[in-house]
Amino acid sequence: MAGRPERIATLDIARTLALVGMAVFHFTFDLQMFGHLAPGTTATGGWVLFARLIAGSFLFLAGVSLQLAHGRGIRPRAFGRRFLMIAGAALLVTGATYMALPEQFVYFGILHSIAVASVIGLAFLRLPALLTLAAAAAVLAIARMPAAEVFEAPWLHWLGLATTTRPSVDFVPVFPWLAPCLVGIALARLAGRADLWDRLRRVEGRLSAASLQALAWPGRHSLAIYLIHQPVLYGLVWAATVTMR
Repeated sequence: MAGRPERIATLDIARTLALVGMAVFHFTFDLQMFGHLAPGTTATGGWVLFARLIAGSFLFLAGVSLQLAHGRGIRPRAFGRRFLMIAGAALLVTGATYMALPEQFVYFGILHSIAVASVIGLAFLRLPALLTLAAAAAVLAIARMPAAEVFEAPWLHWLGLATTTRPSVDFVPVFPWLAPCLVGIALARLAGRADLWDRLRRVEGRLSAASLQALAWPGRHSLAIYLIHQPVLYGLVWAATVTMR
């Protein structure tokens, strides 16, 4: 059985940057909710692209991490523990948003998507990278195809193949969002074959360990930060709004 791979600080720092982007977007969304910005601000223009880049980066990094952690051999206990944490957090988000926003609750958001993509991704860990990239392209192509009537059923909306879906404040369906995870798996496999990960570790070894750890810390605790950041931001905007009245 493969041992636990050494962490790469650069990937944790990349997660930190994704978390910063997510916090910026959600803070803007909260300002919009409380009337400090025009309605629909985060659903127009560059904000839509920004949101997609953030979601794509989390799924891409999930694919990279999956390949690094299990590419040399799946570690069932480690994978199962991580999957249960993500799936449990996803259910927590669903429950919390259903109580707060029943008309737009999160029934398949970023955590749900990462959990499902991680399971599907296991099948691609040992496949040729080009085949995995082709699968990612197929996912994108399928997402753009006309919807079959069967996918209009509400219980299949999480696939992303229906013409209309239930409104949600965070909807990240399998199609097309499995694609960036598969791309992450493929590129991580190619990077491993080119010895890029070991080179990156050697470069990190020549840098300030304290600085790397500080920048990487949020990324190493990304799930916990994801769960608490929005209630904190929402509370801050609410308190500021009440104070200004």
